[in-house]
Amino acid sequence: MAEQSAGLPRFVVQRHRATGDHFDLRLEVDGALVSWAVPKGPTLDPTKRRTAFRVGDHPMEYFHFEGVIPEGSYGAGDVVVWDTGTWELRKADEPRAALEAGELHAELYGEKLRGRIALVRRGGLGDREQWLLVHKRDEHAVEGWEPLDHPRSVLTGRTNEEVLADRDRLWRSDLPAAEAEVHLKPSESEVSDSLDALDELGAQGTWHVFGRDLKVTNLDKVLFPGRDDEPPVTKRELLRYAAAIAPTALPFLQGRALNMRRHPDGAETKGFWHKQRPDHAPDWVGAWDNPDADEGETSTYPVMDEPAAIVWAAQFGALEWHPWTSRTDQPHRPTYALVDLDPGEQTSWEDVLVLARLHRTAFEHVGVRAVPKVTGRRGIQIWVPVRRGPSFDDTRAWVEQLSRTVGAVVPELVSWKWEVRSRGGKARLDYTQNAINRTLVAPYSPRAAAGAPVSAPITWEELDDPALRPDGFTIRNVLDRIAEHGDLFRGALQQDQVLPRLG
Repeated sequence: MAEQSAGLPRFVVQRHRATGDHFDLRLEVDGALVSWAVPKGPTLDPTKRRTAFRVGDHPMEYFHFEGVIPEGSYGAGDVVVWDTGTWELRKADEPRAALEAGELHAELYGEKLRGRIALVRRGGLGDREQWLLVHKRDEHAVEGWEPLDHPRSVLTGRTNEEVLADRDRLWRSDLPAAEAEVHLKPSESEVSDSLDALDELGAQGTWHVFGRDLKVTNLDKVLFPGRDDEPPVTKRELLRYAAAIAPTALPFLQGRALNMRRHPDGAETKGFWHKQRPDHAPDWVGAWDNPDADEGETSTYPVMDEPAAIVWAAQFGALEWHPWTSRTDQPHRPTYALVDLDPGEQTSWEDVLVLARLHRTAFEHVGVRAVPKVTGRRGIQIWVPVRRGPSFDDTRAWVEQLSRTVGAVVPELVSWKWEVRSRGGKARLDYTQNAINRTLVAPYSPRAAAGAPVSAPITWEELDDPALRPDGFTIRNVLDRIAEHGDLFRGALQQDQVLPRLG
């Protein structure tokens, strides 16, 4: 077996599931990564000829990137480091000269790819320049060898599916290469250091949090009045909570337009960006332009694609976080069906629990996975993760049918008069939230109320706990709950479920 030699330039192959599933072969040349997209992937089989498309050079910072490129960005999709090693030029003196001549021969010393390859230009222009990639007949050649038979990353052992399901890094192609890689799961020590740094600031200053510099102001301003005998909640405490909860809350916000409920001076304002990103928003906070916005409607929304962005939202005055139930890449295709148990003015908490338990039984009966949470106000919400495909009309009709079946059991508790705000005190089983740009508050979002309650995930069994309250979890105690029980809403991220036919 050929041995990797010290001092040679490096190469990397990344499997990239974007618009199309392909492999990216990248060779280090003069401080950059000369790159080809190879749809069927490189092989050790000398009988197979692979088409390769020359694409733009990539920065060296991208060399070991393994993670997710967010929706709306160039190359959006998941990436693993499928192979890496060093390479040695053959039959030429300079790699750039070989590239210009349209024929590059190289010896690869990788973990999967070894031996002699040749890249030969066949035609085309620009980013559609077409090349042919072949493996020579040598001691490393293996007939029948296919890259998809060896899918795991040489760095972490993960597959693309596992990287997508448990995102830990993000590549922001709209930022300079030195800032583009974002770690989504900061270590406990990193979070702790950030919180200590915030405590050391005066009433304002620059806070380095999750690799970003954020200007924070009015840190001692009271945002929430106290509850019972507790002191009021200041902006500093909200920012501490936002930083501590960000790694847990981020997966429920990523890739989604965010409706921010702001209360900058005590009164609620939607806090949308409206037509453009405001000057005070850092360039590392994502943005999405809604192509379906009508004249006069909000067209540009913030997108929370990294932990620091959640902290920025809190600094901006967003006391509540309401993400869309569809992603920005397919805004008309929801990833959740939503059940909102919305109490009427005279509905008791016990009545809400009755309705929630009936829904629990209904979901068990039809074999559907659903995750409940208290709203932090008076009600309960149930999120049903679904595989993308159905429209909002489909999910709304499904939830309506399910909830009407439940409501028929206790008609004295339920109102269906959606157009009437006063519902005679009855609870509303609100299926109308299943529509584009209709949102429910995110799990772990604070609520704009005394004591800073939190919309907290619960287990189905907790519906039988007499101590359960809809606003019992706050930014002061929900982190201890997560430390003890973990993320109870994580099941909502498994969006592979097909809703069954009812009735």
